[in-house]
Order: sequence, then C-alpha cells, then structure tokens
Amino acid sequence: MSPTDPITSSRIKQDSMNTSKRNSLHIDDTTGDYATFARVQVDRWRDGQRETVEDVVAEEVPIALEYNGISHAVMMATPSDLEDFALGFSLTEGILGDPGELYECEIVPGCEGVQVQMRIATERFVALKERRRNLTGRTGCGLCGAETLEQAVRHPQAVQGGASFSVDQLHAAFEQMQAAQQLQQATGATHAAAWMDASGSIVLVREDVGRHNALDKLIGALAEEEADFSQGAAIITSRASYEMVQKAATVGIGFIAAVSAPTALAIRLAEETDVTLLGFVRKQGHVVYARPHRLR
Repeated sequence: MSPTDPITSSRIKQDSMNTSKRNSLHIDDTTGDYATFARVQVDRWRDGQRETVEDVVAEEVPIALEYNGISHAVMMATPSDLEDFALGFSLTEGILGDPGELYECEIVPGCEGVQVQMRIATERFVALKERRRNLTGRTGCGLCGAETLEQAVRHPQAVQGGASFSVDQLHAAFEQMQAAQQLQQATGATHAAAWMDASGSIVLVREDVGRHNALDKLIGALAEEEADFSQGAAIITSRASYEMVQKAATVGIGFIAAVSAPTALAIRLAEETDVTLLGFVRKQGHVVYARPHRLR
C-alpha cells in the first residue's frame, strides 16, 4: 500500500524473512536498508480455539547517537529515517540551534545496533560536552542527557504567530494521517507524527515504535526541507506528554493535536509557550486544552 499523494511517508522497506542477519540487525543485501518488521509464527486464540498463523511484528533496535566521536545517547527505535531522527533529535534536545550546524551524518551498522555518527559545529560540541553523559533510553526516551531537574524541565521561548485551522480541516487531516500509517497497519505497534501544512493537508508522516522518536523524525525531515514550523501543525498518535510539547515548542511548532490526552505539565508548558494543544482528536470531536486561538 502506498499513501495518497502528496503525502511523504516512510516506506516499509523490507521484512527480515527476506534479509540476511548481520549481528543483531536484519539488513537487505541489495538495498542496504534495515528491516522495519519481521514475520513470526504465533498461536492465536479466539473463542477458546487455537490457530497457528504468521504475524507481522515491528523491529526495534538500539540507535547510538554520537557527536564528534563522543557517544551521547542510545535510543531504542525503528531503524528507518535515521538521518531525519538524528537531525530532529539534535534540534529538539537543544544540541543544535540550526540544521546548518550539523555538518555530517553517517549511518553505520554496529555490533548490536546502529551508530549514527554526526559531526557538529565546534561551539555546539563544546556546549554538549558540558552536559554530556552516556545514556541508554527506553523506547523513545524524551529526557535524554538530562542530569539535573533544570535540564529536564526546559522552558522554550514562546512560539510566535502561526497558522490557524478549521475544525473540518483538523478532522480530515486526522483521517488522512491514519491512512498513511503503513507500519502501524502492518504491525499495530508503532506511533506516528504527521505534518499538516497551512492548507490543512497532511504532507509528511513518520513512524516509530517510540512516540518521541516519531516526532523527532518528523521534525528532522521538515528541517531538512527548510520548512516553516510556524505554518503547520503536528498531529501525533500518542498522548501529549510534556516532552512532546517541549520538543515542538523548541523548534517553533505552535499547534499540536494528539490522539490521546495531555498531561497537566504538558498543558502548563503549552500555555507558557503559546502552543495550541488538543487531545482526544477523533473523526467527529476533540478537546482543546490550551491556547485555542489557532483553531477556528
């Protein structure tokens, strides 16, 4: 299945039944792509009856993020769109202030996962070393490298301006995003982050087993295209936690619509940074939690 144009979505590149295994990674020998899902035999029980069938499950691998040769974090993630992930993570965590400060990004298969080797501007690397620590995150850790409460609870600047959207545009975009979630449809195990442009159309979707990772991938892809973060909205298939609002506000996204609920801290941060925050977005309804002025 391919998403309806003009959506740009991650493709389900390979499954590990059709790939060779190099260490713990399944890699396609022809394309070099990492498998994003595997096929497994399972016993499915229904109405007291057992049936042995083939199922599709999402892959999850360690992704080591390195800056100028120094390890910063190891994230558990879906092994796709890793360049987007690296750039997005670097921006949303405040490691970089501008995409141009990332000089090189190389994806290297490691012994037990993938190394993402980045070369960044010297002044940014010096600042990073001051707060660096090695960290192994759970799936989609959003507070990576934070050593103090002050670092963990960052307060981005307020978002300036921003596009507004109608209720009809929001609900139509939600349905469009669902149709573009290829890996979720195959596995039932991934989150998505989608970009609704100023016209109300979903133009970009990224998926990952971690909700923070999906948003980082989306932001990285948008930054690579030099998109105006104020002229659109992020739609996410997860709860709107504090970290999700923090990441969005850091790059200037002023509108977040989530499928699930926000946390109280996320609402307070949205109010502080002038981010329009919606939860429980469905085909026919939603809840506005903060700054409703961008919804008409």
